[in-house]
Formats: sequence, structure tokens, C-alpha cells
Amino acid sequence: MTLTYSNAFLLRALRQRSVTNRSFRFFSTVNTHEAFLQPVSSHPGVTTLSLNRPRAKNAISLQLLKQLVECLDTVRFDDSVRVLILNSSTAGSFCAGADLAERRTMSKGQVSKFLADLRTALGKLESLPMPTIAAIDGPALGGGLELALACDLRVAGHSVTKIGLPETKLGIIPGAGGTQRATRLLGLSKAKDLIFTGRTLTAVEAENFGLVDYVSKEGTPAMDRALSLANDIAANAPLALRSAKLAISRAPELSLEPGLDFERAAYEPLLQTEDREEALRAFKEKRKPVFKGE
Repeated sequence: MTLTYSNAFLLRALRQRSVTNRSFRFFSTVNTHEAFLQPVSSHPGVTTLSLNRPRAKNAISLQLLKQLVECLDTVRFDDSVRVLILNSSTAGSFCAGADLAERRTMSKGQVSKFLADLRTALGKLESLPMPTIAAIDGPALGGGLELALACDLRVAGHSVTKIGLPETKLGIIPGAGGTQRATRLLGLSKAKDLIFTGRTLTAVEAENFGLVDYVSKEGTPAMDRALSLANDIAANAPLALRSAKLAISRAPELSLEPGLDFERAAYEPLLQTEDREEALRAFKEKRKPVFKGE
């Protein structure tokens, strides 16, 4: 079966805009928020989404989850963001999973709603149109690793010693996509190994296992390596990046021929963009292109 898509529709999707697309500046100056967005001034096109519960090791509370969703809904429509880095506002930290202290005060119904909301949040993170990177500078356990798995790429700090899905040790299983995203990433056997044992990995072990894509140099935080990677990505045409992510993300769902059809459909509207013309001019003039996302 041949899949057909409107070039105009796909181009509009790549050029998502909103009249509120600058509203996240509010979060960038208010550090009392448990999750906030902040442009990286020294790295144009790169924005961080920072988890900010340092005393709880960024454990996911109801408030953090609510503000995380608000940030994701905001950044989705900001076309100035070429790469989003999910990190911790505090050095040596990432996300220790769900807030178990808060969880103990919740009813069964409240727990079910929390899990449904967390699933929705991770779906929003995974489906963002721009490339995303998790900068893991501390423990990424349970829901914390599930957050990282919802990003496109993962960078771990060399000194990180606790990365894993230990839920079976607590009498449960990963409940926010861990069983599914880990399997897609690692394959059946490795996902079963990780989840059945509930063991935690060091950064280097996680890289060898396939859980993370990069490990920072010894003595260097993950955020530094993540920023370097983000720079390499952000230098490319924003609409092309979004189109590439769209096509790649659909690949697991489609057999080859429909996948090729979808790739072509994602490719075609890029021929109509100013960035494509700028790339050709820059090639002819032997200079770096200046992309505007138009």
C-alpha cells in the first residue's frame, strides 16, 4: 500500500508556531519551579528543560510532573528551539524516579492517575518535533531512566554509577514506558536482563549495554558533552532536523515500502524551503549556510 501525505500539511507540521511560543522566558528566571525552560545563551538554538528538586534528587512529584508537562507544551511550539536538553538544575543529579515519599500518601486511584499522567508526559517528550538529549549527570533510576529513554539521545557523566530500572526489586515493573522503550532500544534479551535483574549500571556499563549513546570524559559533566552534541545538531537546518526525526520515528511502525513512502513524503516539502536554497547558495559560495528554519 502506498502512503500519501500532503506536502503542505507536512511543511506546516515542521513549521509549528504559536503566538505563545516565547512564554517560556518566564520559567527561565524563576528557579522555584520544579521544572523550567531556559535558553542557553552561549549556544544559539539550544534550550534546557531542567528538573529542579535538588533535595529530592529530582524525584518526580505531582508538582514536578505538572510543570514538566507545561514546559513540554510550551517548547513544542517554539520554533527558535533547535535542540532541547533535558537535565538537572543541580550538578551531580538527574532523576531518582518517582517520589516514593509522596507515593505512600496517595490512594490507589491517585497512583493510577499519576501513572497515566506520567505516561502522557513521556509521550509528549518523545513526540517533540525537535531533537532531544538527556544529560544524565547523576542517578537515573526507574521513572528517571524512563524520562531519558523518551529522549532521542542520552549522554551520561563518566562518574555516574546508578542507571537502571529497579522496579522489580520494589514489587512492581516499569510503568511509564520502560518495558517498551527499553525493548525498542536494546532488543528483547537485553531489556529482559535489565528489568528482570533490576540491577543498576555505571555510565560506562550503560554505554556498552546500549542504554546511553555517549559518556563524557572523566572529570567532565554530561552537560558539557551534551552541549557539544547539541551544537553539532543545531548547526543543521531546523526543518530538515524535524523532518528527519519524523521519518526516523515512524520507521519501527512501518514495513520497508510504506516507510520509504513516508520518507519521501517528509523529504518533498523541504525542497520548498528557504533553508534548502540557502544550503545550495552556501555550497556554491564555499561558506557555511545560515539557516533560519524557513
